[in-house]
Amino acid sequence: MASGEAPDGRIREAGGSRRSDRSSSDTLRRRHAAGAVTKRVKDEVPDPSEPPPAAAPRPVQSREEQFVWPWMGVRRGGRQIGESGNRLKERLAAFCPHKVVPLWSHRGHTGNAIVEFGKDYASLGHAFSFENHFEAQGHGKRGWEASRYRGAPEMFGWVARADDRRTPGLVGEYLQRNGDLKSVAELESEGTRKTDKLVANLAGQIEVKAKHAQELESKYSERTTSMDNVMEVKELILQRYNHEIHKMQQLARRHSQRIIDENQKVRSELDSKMQVLEFKSKQVDELAVRSESDIRNLEKEKEKNMIKEKFLKMATLEQQKADENVLRLVEKHKREKEAAVDEIIKLEQKLDARQKLELKIRQLQGKLNVMKHMPGEEDFESKRKIDQLSEELQEKYDEINEMESLHGALLMKERMSNDELQDARKKLIDGLLDITTGRANIGIKRMGDLDLKSFTIACKRKMAKEDAEVTASILCSKWEDEIRNPEWHPFKVVMDGGKAKGGMPNNGYAPFWIGAVRRKSQKMGKSAAGVNHGIFP
Repeated sequence: MASGEAPDGRIREAGGSRRSDRSSSDTLRRRHAAGAVTKRVKDEVPDPSEPPPAAAPRPVQSREEQFVWPWMGVRRGGRQIGESGNRLKERLAAFCPHKVVPLWSHRGHTGNAIVEFGKDYASLGHAFSFENHFEAQGHGKRGWEASRYRGAPEMFGWVARADDRRTPGLVGEYLQRNGDLKSVAELESEGTRKTDKLVANLAGQIEVKAKHAQELESKYSERTTSMDNVMEVKELILQRYNHEIHKMQQLARRHSQRIIDENQKVRSELDSKMQVLEFKSKQVDELAVRSESDIRNLEKEKEKNMIKEKFLKMATLEQQKADENVLRLVEKHKREKEAAVDEIIKLEQKLDARQKLELKIRQLQGKLNVMKHMPGEEDFESKRKIDQLSEELQEKYDEINEMESLHGALLMKERMSNDELQDARKKLIDGLLDITTGRANIGIKRMGDLDLKSFTIACKRKMAKEDAEVTASILCSKWEDEIRNPEWHPFKVVMDGGKAKGGMPNNGYAPFWIGAVRRKSQKMGKSAAGVNHGIFP
């Protein structure tokens, strides 16, 4: 831990000395930069107290003399044939005008033009050069005022001032529309004010930049210290990582050597086992030669088994076909039974309608008899009602006759269907008895199967356990055969409170399993319409 702390202390001390050196050097650098910026501002911003170097203006009478700003020159005189502004600008190109505007009136070109120079000091110098050029030739403003009434053909020019702006005419109107009055002193004060504002803004920006640079310097120092600490920790982690890698490589080499040794051991064991297998293979070959006869016998047995399996499959297919035919026949009988039930319901509905019709006929007959035996003279209205009731009564008689004939036809059809159904039922049961042997399951659930457990419980009450089970099996098989027999009729009709109920004689057997036989028989008896026979649903 002591050795680890010593480098940390040295790193922190070195970082502190570096931060102090950087802060002093950065302070000098910021001061030098601020001085350079100030000098550059002074060089780029002209001093308003000095005239621009490009201009050589004539001395003005007063610094408060007002000129038209942006600086403009007035050009008067010359030919009355108008020239374009571009041609005039080319002729005055030595004075660097921005634009030359010829003045026109409704009569044509007036021979006057306005020369626009700009807004800065350089443009003011160009304007004074323009004025000095014409003054040197005697064609300045004073020359114009002296010769304006003589109609001289020469051109005159000067810098536009306040009196020119107030002059009536096209020149004064243009100057009023496009310029203001401003003196050199105002321009200088405005320039000074702008310069001071610019210097103040730049000084503020320099101060903000200095603060930002100081913050960046502080962050840089913190980051440098943090990076030094991180690099030291990284070096320690790298050393530990290399140490762990070296250990893992040693372990891997030892593990690889162990695997190689184990592989050699396994290879030797495999070689020994291969020798044993070769020996056993030779023994097997010898035994194979001896067992050829056994193989031939097995092949024969296989052929026999295949033939048996083929016959069994064919028998199974035939059994499946028979089962499918039985199921289709059962479904057909079920549909026919449902149709018969529907016919019975329709007959009951027809019977109700017939009873209502008979009641209506009796009511009409009563009304007709009452009207026939009423005392007094019969008028036309009474005769008409009697005739109407007679006609209606005859119609009802016709309807009831039609219903009786229809009922008879339906009843005959129902009996024929029932007879056909019973014949098919007997044939079905006989066929199933031929197909099934004993209690064999043909793949469908049969109604009326008896529960062997009920017979066993009843027999155990009267005999020993072994005898009871044998006796129960015999009785169960017997009663199942009786139930499957379509000629067996165990039921007798007993009247109970005016209602007919099916009963079965006890015959001295135990009531416990006799009740089971009775329930199963009744269940099978209900499957046929009006006949107590066993059937498979």
